[in-house]
Amino acid sequence: MSLHVLVIGAGPSGTRCAIRSAERGARVTLCGAEAALPYDRVALSSLLAGEKALPDLITHDLAALQAQGIAFRPATPIAALDRAAHEAVTARGERIAYDRVVIATGSRAIRLPVPGADLPGVLTYRTLDDVRAMLRAARAGGAAVVVGGGLLGLEAAAGLAQRGMKVTVLHPVDWPMERQLDAGAGGLLARRMGLRGIRFAMPAQLAAIEGEGRVTGVVLADGKRIAAHIVVMAVGIRPDTALASTSGLETGRGIKADTGLRSSDPSIFAIGECAEVAGRTIGLVAPALEQAEIAAATLAGAAAQYAPRADSAALKVSGTAVWSAGEIEGEGVILRDEEEDRYRRLFLREDRLVGAVLYGDVSDRGFYLSLIASRRPIGRMRAALALGPAFLPEMA
Repeated sequence: MSLHVLVIGAGPSGTRCAIRSAERGARVTLCGAEAALPYDRVALSSLLAGEKALPDLITHDLAALQAQGIAFRPATPIAALDRAAHEAVTARGERIAYDRVVIATGSRAIRLPVPGADLPGVLTYRTLDDVRAMLRAARAGGAAVVVGGGLLGLEAAAGLAQRGMKVTVLHPVDWPMERQLDAGAGGLLARRMGLRGIRFAMPAQLAAIEGEGRVTGVVLADGKRIAAHIVVMAVGIRPDTALASTSGLETGRGIKADTGLRSSDPSIFAIGECAEVAGRTIGLVAPALEQAEIAAATLAGAAAQYAPRADSAALKVSGTAVWSAGEIEGEGVILRDEEEDRYRRLFLREDRLVGAVLYGDVSDRGFYLSLIASRRPIGRMRAALALGPAFLPEMA
């Protein structure tokens, strides 16, 4: 009888692993906590902005999953794993037998523990249900406050502004997306979004959320008040390790797994944002899908291993392409063209490229990522490095 693989989590990595395992001959059950078909979480911002409809986000319909031989069970959160019995226990108390389990529960949105955080109208931005709630709120118009100027916060702000709301972004740093962008690129991005009517309060700390029965505004640490019909918390995500912890698996920041994606229980695997491999967690789709492929191969008996790579992020924020990789602090070479809304900053240490930020034009990102990964000496090419490989034949 074929191996029964239970995949918990129907996000991109869980669905990919389910499909690859089925292709390799396993009998697969895919359980999703959400009452939805597998969908492209990255495209939620396009749904919020009105650029895509819900059917455009669905990556696999029921017929496609069934054709792969996958038993798909939406709205089936798993509460615990009975490891001795090799059974998963659903939130309703049902038991599902398994030979192997792949945990792909992703991350949970963080909600700041400030007064008023649980008021109606205070939302997070992570799931399809979150976006539906934001769309319902946006129909009434009015003011929105987005707490957090990272990628998700800016996507939420752009989408709500597109829907006609008056949006203010609160961020504790002087520029948005400080993990991916330096101050120069972040300032250009904030200015560009400001042209679309989005206001920024930076640096600003949220002290409390006000309202009687429903949110009416926010209070900042300096005492300033901003009216709001909705408040969107976009202050980060945390690997969802609840199931692993309840089931007695070893966890750190994420579910600890080896390079074959096995957890501390060799019959249980962890992939995607919930997994921690070699002390590192991930937050991007590409490495999550790579982990899914490797877990499926390992389940089938292949000697596959996941090796964390240099971090890079290619993103599009409010219509502007941005890319960053490596360490984005310290000494840098800058190229800035405000007329073309183009900016580059390259970070150097000991005659080597250790990080890069590209804003507007990201076409040379592969060249810079290769330099970071290879640690090739820059030498006399330093002065023209920001111009790109077309101006550096010796480095191409």
